[in-house]
Amino acid sequence: MKLIAASAHVTCATGQNTVELANDANPFGLSLEGVERIDLNFPKFTDGRAFSQAFLLRRRLGFKGEIRATGDVLVDQLAQMERSGFDVAVLRADQNLEVAQRVLAAYPGYGVGKYQGDAVDIQPHFITAATV
Repeated sequence: MKLIAASAHVTCATGQNTVELANDANPFGLSLEGVERIDLNFPKFTDGRAFSQAFLLRRRLGFKGEIRATGDVLVDQLAQMERSGFDVAVLRADQNLEVAQRVLAAYPGYGVGKYQGDAVDIQPHFITAATV
């Protein structure tokens, strides 16, 4: 997962077809034609609706572009964001980028060679086509 400091975040990237989806919007009503990036907002850290939106976009709608977490994004949410389908997280201004990188590195079982499935790769690495 790519991490961005709040000060380095550009809302509308040049050359990208970006959609900002409100956290109460239904992803099924969104046309994904030509969309390269979807920004999902966490208005406060206790509001987790964007986790569900990311999961639905990846698993049910098959969105392959970038899903970016914005808003009240805390370091301790990053592992779950990655598992839910987020590619990029824009950290809240008071969150330390180095600490965030250490937190993500502490969960290697969710990366390459996963022990558990997630929104992107549903099967753990020890499940092969022969065992399914």
